[in-house]
Amino acid sequence: MANDERPESGRHRPGGLPEVNVSMAPEHVRRRRVVLGTLLALVLLGGWGLTQVIGGADGAPAAGPETTSGPTEASAPQQADDAGGDGGEGDQDGQEGEGGQDDGAGEPADPGTEDDGGEPAVWQREPVPGEHASDLTALEQVDYLTGGLTPKSVMSSGRGLMIANNMMYSHTSTVFDSTSREQLEVLDDAVELSQFGIEGHPGLSQGSPVEAAWTADGRYAYVSQYTMYGENFGVEGFDACTRDSGVGASFVYRFDAEEMAWDQVFEVGAVPKYLALSPDQETLLVSNWCDATLSVVDTERGEETGVIQLAAAPRGVVVMPDNTTAYVVAMYADELYKVDLAEGTAEVVMQTASRPRHLNLADEGRTLYLTTSGGNAIYKIDTGTDEIVDQVNPGAEPRSVAMSPDEKALYVVNYNEASIAKVRTSDMEVVDTAPVDANPIGIDYDPVTNTVWVACYGGSIYVFDDQSTLL
Repeated sequence: MANDERPESGRHRPGGLPEVNVSMAPEHVRRRRVVLGTLLALVLLGGWGLTQVIGGADGAPAAGPETTSGPTEASAPQQADDAGGDGGEGDQDGQEGEGGQDDGAGEPADPGTEDDGGEPAVWQREPVPGEHASDLTALEQVDYLTGGLTPKSVMSSGRGLMIANNMMYSHTSTVFDSTSREQLEVLDDAVELSQFGIEGHPGLSQGSPVEAAWTADGRYAYVSQYTMYGENFGVEGFDACTRDSGVGASFVYRFDAEEMAWDQVFEVGAVPKYLALSPDQETLLVSNWCDATLSVVDTERGEETGVIQLAAAPRGVVVMPDNTTAYVVAMYADELYKVDLAEGTAEVVMQTASRPRHLNLADEGRTLYLTTSGGNAIYKIDTGTDEIVDQVNPGAEPRSVAMSPDEKALYVVNYNEASIAKVRTSDMEVVDTAPVDANPIGIDYDPVTNTVWVACYGGSIYVFDDQSTLL
């Protein structure tokens, strides 16, 4: 499909909170029980140690457990059976409720600020270095999430959360705990803009969440809204729009992981797509699809402070380590731009194959990876010369791409062949592939769990372990 989004005729808005179903395949149920059992054992052992200390202070040791058993070894990850594409089917016997919650609770889990064992809040977890280099490991499916999802993207905070953005098809963003894979919150995209200091749009205004960019500390996620619905927004956004289409400006919402709520809203251009934060976190860049611009946002002030002119349908964005240079692709112009943020200027540095879409930066800014969905290729580019040094064909219509923390592997969704591919960056060779549902569109790597999350437009998210099995 040439267009970047699905046809708008597929819109719907379910009533109430959407249900997120966690896979009930036997191997997945066993794995979750093993994890919970291990955690319970650790809590019990910790409590027994405390009674020993208290008992010792009174002059008599407390009675210990009669036996101590180590944690049970989990079975190896296996691919889920019957990972259907309708996104709404679950296990009828013993189906888990809202993202694994008690069915009677009726509310998403409370992430809190600190758990009972004194551990960090769910959004403050630390990444866990992989035991193996990522170019030596195979992808193993460990979960399959459905229900209430129409995910255009799924993005890791790097600190324990995932956010899936469901566009106008569900009008929500869904927040997951990346470890338990439970649903923590469902954020409605309907807001009263006046509560955020924005006038001229009375009553409720609806958005349509597309992509997200997390702050380095995992506290905030900036979420672009494809188009807005409500009073005084102009022409509704659409994929074939141009600067002359009359499409109105849209907004970016900021999500606060501590409060589990939107806490900031600001205006950008028409149909904002991709977002990228500068390494110093002071600048947010937003590519605006319809008016062919790049919004420059001051994150401290929460407002657009500059607009840089580009060409048709800008999308992927990355910011160099110097915080003042960025690369942006113009998808329908087949161009790669280098942007000088200090000067507010942009120059074309490369004509690309059809529909350049996604960018990834590596090697302290010395290497840029560029995906062309129409050219079925990923380029490896030397940013010192802005020349292609290698490339690979990972599959039919590659779209979004994620990178492993050690930068030894790229993970790409192949939209037209319902698969993902893993590419070794050293020689740009495909080293692993895995099937997924139709129209995989979003992908990201979670460094807390060393898992790869894949969003499929039809209504599902796959989770792949990337450390347990060697190639």
